[in-house]
Amino acid sequence: MSTVVNPTSSGLEQDARRMHHDDKPLSPGNIAIGVVIGRMSEFFDFFVYGLGSILVFPKLIFPFASSPVAATLMSFAIFPLAFLARPVGSFAFMWIDRNYGRGTKLTIALVLLGGSTASIAFLPGYATIGYWAVALLALFRLGQGFALGGAWDGLASLLNLNAPPEHRGWYAMIPQLGAPIGFAIASILFFYLITNLSEADFLEWGWRYPFFVAFAINVVALFARLRIVASKEFGAAMAAQELQARPVFEMLSKHGHDVVIGAFAPLASFAMFHLVTIFPLSWVILNGGQSAAEFLLVQVAGAAVCTIGIVLSGVIADRIGRRRQLMIGASLIAIFSFSAPFLLDAGGKGQDAFILIGFAILGLTFGQASGAVSSRFTQYYRYTGAALTSDLAWLVGAAFAPLVALGLATNFGIIFIGGYLISGAICTLAALSLTRVLDQNEPGGAA
Repeated sequence: MSTVVNPTSSGLEQDARRMHHDDKPLSPGNIAIGVVIGRMSEFFDFFVYGLGSILVFPKLIFPFASSPVAATLMSFAIFPLAFLARPVGSFAFMWIDRNYGRGTKLTIALVLLGGSTASIAFLPGYATIGYWAVALLALFRLGQGFALGGAWDGLASLLNLNAPPEHRGWYAMIPQLGAPIGFAIASILFFYLITNLSEADFLEWGWRYPFFVAFAINVVALFARLRIVASKEFGAAMAAQELQARPVFEMLSKHGHDVVIGAFAPLASFAMFHLVTIFPLSWVILNGGQSAAEFLLVQVAGAAVCTIGIVLSGVIADRIGRRRQLMIGASLIAIFSFSAPFLLDAGGKGQDAFILIGFAILGLTFGQASGAVSSRFTQYYRYTGAALTSDLAWLVGAAFAPLVALGLATNFGIIFIGGYLISGAICTLAALSLTRVLDQNEPGGAA
């Protein structure tokens, strides 16, 4: 039997698939491992930057600010650039995908992602090169986002294609496990450096090591993902047009409303995402309650709780349906929004409760977010549609969360972060309700 290959893949990819011809079939377990490693590497890069934007950049890049709060706000103003660049990266890398193959696209994207993150490790401070430090930080942040747009590999969709119909929720949650794992590894690295170095040594050279590590992790992730991309199963799915990259504007002409709905459906989860990972650390450092090192350990515990919540989301979604599970999750976020400000402003124990409860709810909602993004697209456009929708969902829901939350809490009071959270929950509930209405209007739709 001849090996099925993607007609648009590169010769190297086709040769790699032929090498897999006599191997055992690629199991869902192998796909799952590759997916988790890939997502973990992406989130590690972004969380290393996110933690650096609190612990390092306000002092190193923005020492000219009028106050520590102003310096942190300036640092958070650079944070969204990656999310703004991500859709542009998706657009550009879709072209590379169609013309040179998925393996070529992934190689370029992950080298660029790791290179952009590692380049920050060599960044001189404002005291050395002045405002060029700000410009270079912004450039490298844009590089991270542009590269992440090209890191969309279709492996989550391949995993979904291998999922039994009664376990769609379980398989949908697997890629999401990369987020808490990536966050925990980044937090542990910073915790170790903060507790074992003086502040002067940490700010001089210690903080640079996590950014170096990012490149090595991306190399490992690249090989893990290329092994799956070069498999017969992936090639067959490509040839069957289930994982093909389509022109973005062509996809929008067919699925424009689905992109909009898909971008807002996981908004509650994505708004919550940076309000339990990045923002609270900045609040604790600026307003007290406990040390940065102590709080990082609490957040690592929160990441473990989040992992359990993600796994449970798969079990729950398979029992009651993804849409209902997401609506319950959004409702939990809305309820949490009333107590969140008071917990965060209640000292060490309250802050710990904020993190553990927040991460638990995040796991239950975030676990099915990827399924909410991709579920409305037809097979022909699912790969491109899911990629662009995910970009827009992160941009709308998460990109500006640290900046907006810190700005609101500082200028108007911590109570306003509750309003930010509940607005995301309302958007999710509205989008999911509209999804039901649209489905009912489709031929053969839900009753």
